Amino acid sequence: MKEFALIFRLKDMSDFRPSPQQMQERRDWLAGIASQNKLVDKGNTLLPNNGSAKTIRPNDVVTDGVHTEINEFISGYLVVKADTIEEAVEIAKANPIFDQVGGSIEVREVLKRD
Repeated sequence: MKEFALIFRLKDMSDFRPSPQQMQERRDWLAGIASQNKLVDKGNTLLPNNGSAKTIRPNDVVTDGVHTEINEFISGYLVVKADTIEEAVEIAKANPIFDQVGGSIEVREVLKRD
């Protein structure tokens, strides 16, 4: 099986205010993935850019914050096992939180180095 990162994006951290019921639905979604032995890393929520982020560029240039060319920010991630990217997409599509609060989920294959 391959591994895929599910990268969660939001337009604004204020978008992410799930109710207790929505959080339980997310926990149930994760438990379902784990029960199929497809959860590799449950991931974490990343803090918004509040002074805790740095960006490193070539020539050892370090700047404060996260500077991207997109209008969304990465709010968290997890890693799942699947045979194909299509299967990983189906896993991501079942996430109840992003269906309820908006945002997007990027699915990318993880290159495993031996």
